[in-house]
Amino acid sequence: MARYTSVARALHWAIAVLTLANLFLGFAHDALPKDWAVMPVHKSIGLTVLALTLLRIVWRLTHRAPALPATMPGWEKGAAHLTHFAFYALMLVLPLSGWIMSSAGPRPLNWFFLFDVPKFAVTKGDAIVGLSRGAHELLPWLWVALILLHVGAALRHHFILKDDILRRMIG
Repeated sequence: MARYTSVARALHWAIAVLTLANLFLGFAHDALPKDWAVMPVHKSIGLTVLALTLLRIVWRLTHRAPALPATMPGWEKGAAHLTHFAFYALMLVLPLSGWIMSSAGPRPLNWFFLFDVPKFAVTKGDAIVGLSRGAHELLPWLWVALILLHVGAALRHHFILKDDILRRMIG
């Protein structure tokens, strides 16, 4: 069985866990205790996802992914490639849109309270800030839908089709 490299698997699972945590924090931040510093942690996780995604893209460009099974229908291969492309787009666009929004705000932007992160030269009235806000409010819902599709497809391959698709990314 062809598998993803250990680096690719580590990046996949790290980004997956951080993304799920950040989606939860983003959706639930108003309901969580104020003393949890939810939004600074949310921003730090987003910046981490962005950095890991850039690393993952470099790794992916220099290390081929295992081929999909020859028996997989063409439409399913196309759907898998489209879904993965959408994941990469979201892993870039959502953190960047958050960074742009934070850059327009008065509070400092830092990474887990350890060091300051430079802000973009934008202000609240800039069109890019409004576009970023809209994207940052809408795209997490698309991400949830894609996660459910991705997990469902992986479980279908493992339990119904009984192929090696899921095993390529586990362990």
